[in-house]
Amino acid sequence: MSDQFKTKLVVNPRSANGRTGKNWAAIEARIREHLPEFDTAFTQGPMHATELARDALRHGYEMVVTVGGDGTNSEVVNGFFEPDGAPVRPDAVLGVLPMGTGCDFVKTAGIPKPVEQAAAHLPGRHAIPCDAGYLEYTDSGGNPAARHFINIADFGIGGEVAVNVNRATKALGGFVSFFGGILRTELTYRNKTVRLRADGRDLGERLIKNVIVANGQFFGGGMRIAREAALSDGQFEVIIMNALTRWEGLRLIRGMYSGDYVNYTRKIERFKARELRAESGDTVLLDVDGEQPGRLPCFMKIVPRAIRLKLKDPAPGAPE
Repeated sequence: MSDQFKTKLVVNPRSANGRTGKNWAAIEARIREHLPEFDTAFTQGPMHATELARDALRHGYEMVVTVGGDGTNSEVVNGFFEPDGAPVRPDAVLGVLPMGTGCDFVKTAGIPKPVEQAAAHLPGRHAIPCDAGYLEYTDSGGNPAARHFINIADFGIGGEVAVNVNRATKALGGFVSFFGGILRTELTYRNKTVRLRADGRDLGERLIKNVIVANGQFFGGGMRIAREAALSDGQFEVIIMNALTRWEGLRLIRGMYSGDYVNYTRKIERFKARELRAESGDTVLLDVDGEQPGRLPCFMKIVPRAIRLKLKDPAPGAPE
């Protein structure tokens, strides 16, 4: 067995507001200082990363490395599964080189953002099991759809923030992009009526600001929204923000970056769950790993140990 995975990089040249594509020659050189041998494929549009990742795994690649932001990560993760949900290659490994606006997933995974440091995680064969989320929903055309996600899915104000962020420039970086998107959305958002079930338990109909279903801890350009979420515990952390006023929502923003927001109001519920169902007579938009693919109704479930995540090989003699 080789001491390196056969590797394909799936690169989103539009990530980081286009800087990834413009600076690719220099970025590639820095990666090859750590991982000399790999092949590269460039995305050409939405969901192309899914096709590229799936094709790579079908043709013998052991590791697919996503080069982009959280949306690119999510598309690549979908390529680890066949359209019917079966794994393309059960032993496949996901590598991550964060080059996007938010890059929230890597904060939970412990992968540094500078490309030189992130690339140091790619050599060797050390990988850990990582859960994924599976989501059934209604797409923007009103049709049933399904996809996987790796970090966080939410619905309510989060879906509308995703629309506003993705319409605007991201040249100023993740924090400014998402913070500005939240402020703009708060000015017009109205709480939504939804009915929820978690692990078969009826949570009733309620008026909500947002519902977050978290595999990772961070979203929205650095908000630590789910402090108890773990990537391999076989559960989501679910956060329900009930009918917050606009002022309460604005007051929570600072606490969302530290994770202390849960102490600000009794209108927030947190619990662990493996499945969640939601439906509504309102139009309630979804945010899935920073993208806005559709709306409720939806069903989400955890897929335990769905993917192996590439991390830096431990130092000789260190515990794994």
